[in-house]
Amino acid sequence: MSRICELTGKGRQVGHNVSHANNKTKRLFLPNLQNVTLMSEKLDRSFKFRVSTHGLRSVEHNGGLDNWLLKQSDTKLSSRALKVKRELVKATAA
Repeated sequence: MSRICELTGKGRQVGHNVSHANNKTKRLFLPNLQNVTLMSEKLDRSFKFRVSTHGLRSVEHNGGLDNWLLKQSDTKLSSRALKVKRELVKATAA
């Protein structure tokens, strides 16, 4: 399972551990991913996503999953999130 947020596309970063003697060794900075169930108000359904805490705050700040998905570009979204976005666009058009 990849360590990438399904809504924001946030993934791992590479950096260094730096010792007191200034020795540098490679390390990974992983996003804080959580398994969450988000509710879509327009579709009246809930969806499970693996989301970073930063992404979860962004969703709440934008007024919920529906608003977030409609504002977000398709390149950052996972395939599951894109499916939900397409359903939302159909529901709002109808």
